[in-house]
Amino acid sequence: MPGACADLFSGKAFGLLKARQERRLAEINREFLCDQKYSDEENLPEKLTAFKEKYMEFDLNNEGEIDLMSLKRMMEKLGVPKTHLEMKKMISEVTGGVSDTISYRDFVNMMLGKRSAVLKLVMMFEGKANESSPKPVGPPPERDIASLP
Repeated sequence: MPGACADLFSGKAFGLLKARQERRLAEINREFLCDQKYSDEENLPEKLTAFKEKYMEFDLNNEGEIDLMSLKRMMEKLGVPKTHLEMKKMISEVTGGVSDTISYRDFVNMMLGKRSAVLKLVMMFEGKANESSPKPVGPPPERDIASLP
């Protein structure tokens, strides 16, 4: 079955992996939506959707976990590169020291939790940076001499 092996590395297989992962994460989101602990959380459905998109962006192998290399790439993309040791500490902080990878549940618990994990602060900072007013494009508006300070 050479065709099956070829499909394994094709875009079709990747798309299927992505779709399967999206379903798994959506299922986990439903668990959080039904959890009484989060019933008073403002805009929970929107937050969970945003968390899912961000998580999928950095789960490079679509395994449902963010490992050290994925975290490294995430931090670099966010403009805050970290050392190997700092990233191991971040993963430990999010997982409670029981895993070398960050599962989606760990990620959502961190983002919704009261504790200020380093990774949560970085993610929130990135969100705030993206919300800031867009930079004007094009040449600056013309001003007359009277309007200058």
